[in-house]
Amino acid sequence: MAQFNEYKAQSPLLIIGGFFLLYVVVTALSLPGAAILTLAAGALFGLVQGLLVASFASSIGATIAFLASRYLLRDTIKQRFPERLAAIDAGVEKEGGFYLFTLRLVPIFPFFLINLLMGVTSIKTWTYYWVSQIGMLAGTFVFVNAGTQLAQIDSLSGILSFNLIVSFALLGFFPLIAKGVLNMFKKTPCL
Repeated sequence: MAQFNEYKAQSPLLIIGGFFLLYVVVTALSLPGAAILTLAAGALFGLVQGLLVASFASSIGATIAFLASRYLLRDTIKQRFPERLAAIDAGVEKEGGFYLFTLRLVPIFPFFLINLLMGVTSIKTWTYYWVSQIGMLAGTFVFVNAGTQLAQIDSLSGILSFNLIVSFALLGFFPLIAKGVLNMFKKTPCL
C-alpha cells in the first residue's frame, strides 16, 4: 500500500484517471467486479475521493451500457414485442424516474440487467443518468466506506474491529433500510 500511495502522490491524475477509466469500462461492458472496484476505491483513495471516483464512474459506465442496449437491442425488441414494449414505455413515461430510482436504491436486480432493460425503454438518457447517479449514491457510499475500513486492517485482530463490523453490517442491512424509506415515501400523501 505504501508503494501505491507513493505512485499516487507522484502522478495523482494518472492513478485516479486510470482507476476511473477501468471502472467505467468494467461497468459499461457489464463485467463482474464493480462491487470489488467500489471497495477498492475506498481502500485506495479514502472515503471522499473514493466516493467521487466510484459514483461518477459507475453512473457513466451504466449510461454507456444503457445506450449500447438502446441502440443495439431496442429496435429488435420493439419489432418482436410491440404491444408489451408500448405498455412498458407508457409506464416509464408516467413514473420511469421513480421506478429507476427504486431499482437503484434497493438492489433487487443486478445493475447490469437494469442497464440493459432500461435501454430498451423510452426513458430519456439524461433522466437515466442523473437518477442512476443519485439512486446509486447511498449504496456506493456504504461500499466505499467498507473499503476504507478494509484498508485499515493491519493484523488478523483488525478483522474484528468495531468499524469494520459496522461497515459490513451496513452492507447487509442497506437494502432493507432503503426499502423501508421508500415504503414511507409511498405512504406519504402527495401535496
